[in-house]
Amino acid sequence: MSYKDIINTSKPELEKAYKYFEGELGKIRTSRASPAMIEDIEVSCFGQKFPLKQLGSISAPATNQLLVQPWDGSYLEPIRTAIGNSGLGMSAVIDKNVIRLNLPLLTEDYRKALIKTLNEKAEETRKTIRHLREDCWNKIQQAQKDKVISEDDKFRGKDELQKIIDDYSDKIKQLVDKKSQEVA
Repeated sequence: MSYKDIINTSKPELEKAYKYFEGELGKIRTSRASPAMIEDIEVSCFGQKFPLKQLGSISAPATNQLLVQPWDGSYLEPIRTAIGNSGLGMSAVIDKNVIRLNLPLLTEDYRKALIKTLNEKAEETRKTIRHLREDCWNKIQQAQKDKVISEDDKFRGKDELQKIIDDYSDKIKQLVDKKSQEVA
């Protein structure tokens, strides 16, 4: 096993952490309403919990409004209740066979809170990536101790691993910057 093999085993986990962060950013409200904000809200129906996206279609007909059209009328009340309990600060109103969600206007305090949440999620992802880097580095060092790879390969592995980590850090920073501009 070479240092490249050790690094390649870590790449899927790094990508998974990045994709998770990307998904979490979709849930943070910007100046426009997005179905991603509510699609994963857990709704209790028939004694089970389902993500909202499995119970109906979600659209954004206006910049500050979301529309949920359940597949079945019996889902209306459980969906409204789940949205109300989600803590997103949206008022859900049942209008015939659809649910309208009017998003409050973004105040300066709310924007600051969103940016703080954004930075917290970014830091969580960075921590995960640092942990994966440390784990991979320990494996490379152990391979060198076990005489599986040479000392030169150990340091090549360290440099290559750091380049990959730096790339992911840059990607995270770019996402944070982009989302910060959308919130502002």
